Amino acid sequence: MLERAWLRRGPLACALWPLSMVFGAMSSLRRLLYRCGVLHSTRLPVPVIVVGNIFIGGTGKTPLTIWLLEALVAAGFQPGVISRGHGSADQSSAHALPRLVTPGASARQVGDEPLLIAQRSGCPVMVGVDRAAAGLALLQAHPELDVLVADDGLQHYALQRDIEIVLFDARATGNGWLLPAGPLREGPKRRRDFTVINASQLSPALLGAVAPQGAAATRMQLAGEFAERLSNRGQRMALAQLAASGSRIVAAAGIGNPGRFFAMLNAHGVRFTELALPDHHAFLDHPFAAIDADIILITEKDAVKCAQIEDLKDDPRLWVVPVSARIDAALAQQIVEKCRGCSPA
Repeated sequence: MLERAWLRRGPLACALWPLSMVFGAMSSLRRLLYRCGVLHSTRLPVPVIVVGNIFIGGTGKTPLTIWLLEALVAAGFQPGVISRGHGSADQSSAHALPRLVTPGASARQVGDEPLLIAQRSGCPVMVGVDRAAAGLALLQAHPELDVLVADDGLQHYALQRDIEIVLFDARATGNGWLLPAGPLREGPKRRRDFTVINASQLSPALLGAVAPQGAAATRMQLAGEFAERLSNRGQRMALAQLAASGSRIVAAAGIGNPGRFFAMLNAHGVRFTELALPDHHAFLDHPFAAIDADIILITEKDAVKCAQIEDLKDDPRLWVVPVSARIDAALAQQIVEKCRGCSPA
């Protein structure tokens, strides 16, 4: 209900608007205190790239982070990742120590997104509530790293950063108001180095809503072409083939914006019943037990958890749909040049 209200300035959003003014004032004060040095922030000994959003909920940060890591590796860097570890039991406390993510780590301990990033990229990943402490711990464990990517750390001002990448999607800024009257953590014109928009096309209205006047924006698209059986990731089926199979299909997504996953499948002609689950859903409630379907399509983020649950990991109905970010290579070059201390062309 609240998420729907955030997309327009209706009665509920208007009733919450005074609270959003308080939220905005507190956020501005907090940023000012960090800027003036009243609140302490830490600078790490290597460049830090922050990937984040101001629109609460899923905009596609994890695929963008994986794309960025691949671009940095291709340019000769040795990147690592630091993350809050949302959804993990170990990082629920503000006093939790940083934890290194290995490809075989438990999603419940380190979080689904950090685990997916570690598995897809092969880069070292450290999770921790204190991103600066996590960065220092990661550099101690892997002294060869020469750049760190902070996944979803835009508002974590205790960590100083060299590059900020702000990601939006087709929802732009919703109703344009701050929490709780709208979906924004910060104002849409906040400074940043790069703006990326996860959308099929960049309309003038979309660009005008999310990018500071005169600033450039880069389009990102999430592409998926096939599904892999969860119990045997080497077994693939093209989505076009799946669309023509006549199978009874359910598509399930426990991500920030399940509609994006469903829209991608629809674009490939796949016909299915939707099952939208909460973001970071743990799957311990066996949501597929009563489902009568030949095939259940799930996201990679959900797959890292399902693969670790005894009752799900061998379910022959479960198929994973990997997605990859498609972004203009010019953005990678600009980021690389900035990391090297050069102004982007």
